[in-house]
Amino acid sequence: MQKILASIKPILTGLFSLATPLLATLLSFEQGFAQSGRLKPGFDKAEYRELIYMHSVLYDTAMTKRQKFKIPRTNRFDSLYTSPVMGLDNRWGLWKNNALVGVINLRGTTMNAIGWLENFYAAMVPARGELQIGKEYTFKYHLADDPKAAVHIGWLVGTAYLARDIIPKIDSLYKTGVKDFLIMGHSQGGALSYLMTAHLYSLQKQGSIPKDIRFKTYASAAPKVGNTYFAYEYEHKVDGGWSYNVINSADWVPEVPFTVQMLSDFNKTNPFKNINSIIKKQKLIARIGMRHAYKGLRKPSEKAQRNYEKYLGNYAGKIVVKNLPEYQMPAYYKSSNYVRTGPTIVLLADEAYYKEFTDSDQQVFVHHGLQPYLHLLEQYKY
Repeated sequence: MQKILASIKPILTGLFSLATPLLATLLSFEQGFAQSGRLKPGFDKAEYRELIYMHSVLYDTAMTKRQKFKIPRTNRFDSLYTSPVMGLDNRWGLWKNNALVGVINLRGTTMNAIGWLENFYAAMVPARGELQIGKEYTFKYHLADDPKAAVHIGWLVGTAYLARDIIPKIDSLYKTGVKDFLIMGHSQGGALSYLMTAHLYSLQKQGSIPKDIRFKTYASAAPKVGNTYFAYEYEHKVDGGWSYNVINSADWVPEVPFTVQMLSDFNKTNPFKNINSIIKKQKLIARIGMRHAYKGLRKPSEKAQRNYEKYLGNYAGKIVVKNLPEYQMPAYYKSSNYVRTGPTIVLLADEAYYKEFTDSDQQVFVHHGLQPYLHLLEQYKY
């Protein structure tokens, strides 16, 4: 036995001498990876799944009881903070994992009527300006540079309340070494996640929060949050795989708010701008017909936009003020041209899906909950 051990000792010594630096290198790489965070660009099924798990705990008991299937709890992230309810029934949660990745998770609409008021307060306002939220709180925001960029006022009010609570928490975690943050929301929370992301990028640009923080956003089941010009700038900011709009193709919520497109919503260079001079060049009969047709197309959209502002801006705004007495309604942007925003991941509902989640005239949220999204996520292969 001693002879055998003596013969293999040099071999074991050699292997150990090779393995030691290799293990040290791997350990160093692992430690460095953990310190720099684990966020990578691109859609990550596992990442999105864990965010849904976290998101489910933000809702009250009534919402939980309505779920057909129980949503698992995450075992990869620890809950650090759950905010009180604020603003128009808004709430958020803060999480962190061992790899120093923080999570900002924004709650969606609950059964509370004031949360629905936030959705229906749907007039547009410029994507940069100020909101007078309270006597001692003016929310200054710059979500896009283009003066034609505009966003949903109700969700901007929600963002104003949440931002005041979120930003100090980001600063606290940053001081502990957290430089990577996932931002996620489902439904109304998805809309808020767009605006919150744009706001945080703006604060980075201004130097109000550290520039070496990395944000990655998943807007889940999100409605349309702004117009074309907001969408252009947002998509430019997150280009390269740092934000995704995740949609169940059977879900109606990503199709709202209603969209009204007018001629003034187009870029300055367009074929409709000088349409009157083109019409004048036509023969009499053609000129009369074209002018009548043009008026018939233009007038209804302009009237629809005025009604949009009247009911979903001024009227809804007065109800908001009753709930938030110190809030001052801003001037609205003369547009309601809502568009879908962000690189989109389509979870395509197929025949097998509809057998599990059947269309219903009574259960209008059958395709909107967390369960159908998780179901389709497992079928997603990209």
